[in-house]
Amino acid sequence: MAETASDYHHGDQDPSENVASYKLFLNLAKWGALHTAVVTLFLTLWFCTGAGFLGALITAIIVSVLGVWLLRARHHDQP
Repeated sequence: MAETASDYHHGDQDPSENVASYKLFLNLAKWGALHTAVVTLFLTLWFCTGAGFLGALITAIIVSVLGVWLLRARHHDQP
């Protein structure tokens, strides 16, 4: 039979799964945003400016490397 609302006790749940889900979401959002920005930059430079394919590719690689360097996990950031 279904449990009633009074069976719930605040603070009894283990928060480790919530923390893991939150960290996973943040990582997916962070790396997804970088990927979207690099692809948008590459396509914009390639098709909408005079940079051409090679100029767009070099710029996208530079932004990608810089983004990975800035967004990577650092040991002092993690608990």
